[in-house]
Amino acid sequence: MNLAQNVMAFGSVGWPEMLIILIIALLIFGKRLPEVARSLGRSLNEFKKGMNETKDDIEKKMSSEDKDQSTSEKKD
Repeated sequence: MNLAQNVMAFGSVGWPEMLIILIIALLIFGKRLPEVARSLGRSLNEFKKGMNETKDDIEKKMSSEDKDQSTSEKKD
């Protein structure tokens, strides 16, 4: 049995499991949970911003290479 079959054998996470995870998080983090959630949100936001910047850089380079190729083809 490979890894994918092992993971699928357990199924997906449902509401009861999510409730248990939430209770454990409350027990571990307690009053700091809003601070932890805020920090996680900021981290995700920074990650998305970095991904968008990288995507924009790649698109700019691709478009500039396309322009360079088209101008070199016109010269030939």
